[in-house]
Amino acid sequence: MTTAAPAATLVAADPTLLLLPVEEAARRLGIGRTTCFALIASGELESVKVGSLRRIPADALAVYVARLREVSTAPRAGGA
Repeated sequence: MTTAAPAATLVAADPTLLLLPVEEAARRLGIGRTTCFALIASGELESVKVGSLRRIPADALAVYVARLREVSTAPRAGGA
């Protein structure tokens, strides 16, 4: 007898998904679900609505991380 894999496992195992549930986007970023929702609310992380569902475009994760890297490597104003 075989059992179906949990939906979260299927999402995590499928790198071809274009839209991710918030929980999976948070997992891939290594942050909590609440923090991910806060990033969405602030506009820092792109999201879309599909019906009543909130989804994160998979490529939005790379854009967000690239922006973080830019900010962390930018020269600081007034620094010596």
